[in-house]
Amino acid sequence: MGQAGCKGLYQSLLDYKTEKYVIAKNKKVGLLYRLLQVTILTYLVVWVFLVKKCYQDTDSSLQSSIVTKVKGVTFTNTSELGERLWDVADYVIPPQGENVFFVITNLVVTPNQRQETCAESESIPDALCCEDSDCPPGEPVVAGNGVRTGRCLRAGSEQKGTCEIFAWCPVETKSRPAKPLLGEAEDFTVYIKNFIRFPKFNFSKTNVLDTTDRAFLKSCKYGPKDPYCPIFRLGSVVSWTGSNFQEIAVQGGVIGIQIEWDCDLDRAPSECYPHYYFNRLDNRFSENSLSSGYNFRFAKYYRDAAGVEFRTLFKAYGIRFDVMVNGKAGKFNIIPTVINVGSGVALMGVGSFFCDLVLIYFIKKSHFYRDKKYEEVRDLEVLARMAESSQQSVAPDAAGLAEQPEVQDGGGAQKENGCVCRQLLQPARSGRQGNGKVNVEQLQNLQTVEA
Repeated sequence: MGQAGCKGLYQSLLDYKTEKYVIAKNKKVGLLYRLLQVTILTYLVVWVFLVKKCYQDTDSSLQSSIVTKVKGVTFTNTSELGERLWDVADYVIPPQGENVFFVITNLVVTPNQRQETCAESESIPDALCCEDSDCPPGEPVVAGNGVRTGRCLRAGSEQKGTCEIFAWCPVETKSRPAKPLLGEAEDFTVYIKNFIRFPKFNFSKTNVLDTTDRAFLKSCKYGPKDPYCPIFRLGSVVSWTGSNFQEIAVQGGVIGIQIEWDCDLDRAPSECYPHYYFNRLDNRFSENSLSSGYNFRFAKYYRDAAGVEFRTLFKAYGIRFDVMVNGKAGKFNIIPTVINVGSGVALMGVGSFFCDLVLIYFIKKSHFYRDKKYEEVRDLEVLARMAESSQQSVAPDAAGLAEQPEVQDGGGAQKENGCVCRQLLQPARSGRQGNGKVNVEQLQNLQTVEA
């Protein structure tokens, strides 16, 4: 029994099973199946291959370098600075031109500061005092400008005053001007030079148009009519973010310049161009919000005739420009092509699965199709096994009957038909052949005897 079981298992491993298809003459389900096939095929061709280009191998590890250069001059006349001409070296920080640069648009100037003692600003909460004990000497003022000396300075008969500090005096007390000092910076331009490289494909490119016209960069400005010019007007950049330059110039802001590269390397390298996007990164919706605007302080130092150091303090408001670069490159590769084609072919099976559900569960004659698809198939298999087993049992009986002599007396045979059959069948069962095959003549003899 064990050997028979092992033999059956071994033979089952070599069996091949295939599907049996049932053709359903139902026009609605057939139409639904074709619509699903067309939809999946359209998705595969249009979206996967034409739009997403999934037949390509991609590289998104972009290597990038940014060089910026701002140009423009303006003239101002103020009480703190007098008449002054502003050029790039005065209003652009840092001067070397990186992917982040700052353009000054407004200033609060505190000139002639020297290191000495003076009263702290009244706008500093930690500097308020009523007596000298409120100003312990040597302790710095929190969020203040200097170190306490131990004295509380009060104006006239006021009960409250501010602590005396040792600092750069006089301290900054002026508020931000309501009108930007460098409002004409709106017409300044910035030249953004971008170098990129995709290491997987060893492909390099720059955003400067490849042209032999040397006057191109001197006359062009980026815009709808010239989308490949790398020179941008600052006022236009701010307006493309939905903001007004004169408003943002008062308290400052942060502008993002996004450079997107999407290169199809199956085409000529000259067809790989950048696309520019502009947005405001600081809080633009709340003008009175503490988080809006952008400013910082810096100073310029001098020495007088006696060698004593003094400085001019600047609180600079302006626009910070952040240049960000992203991109990817794609090139045909057989591996992603085969993977996506195989996925699309597999997706075709979803249509068959869905139509099977409709056919055997949702239409009026679903029970009929369900019987044809499942139950009828199982009944046929049972009948086939029964026919095979009956054929194997009849074959050895027929072989034994062929060895018996013919019955001469038809009457006697008819009279003792039952006995003759038993006599003929008994030696047939005892004399079975090993091959189990049925001979035609033996079957005829068997039929004659039974008649």
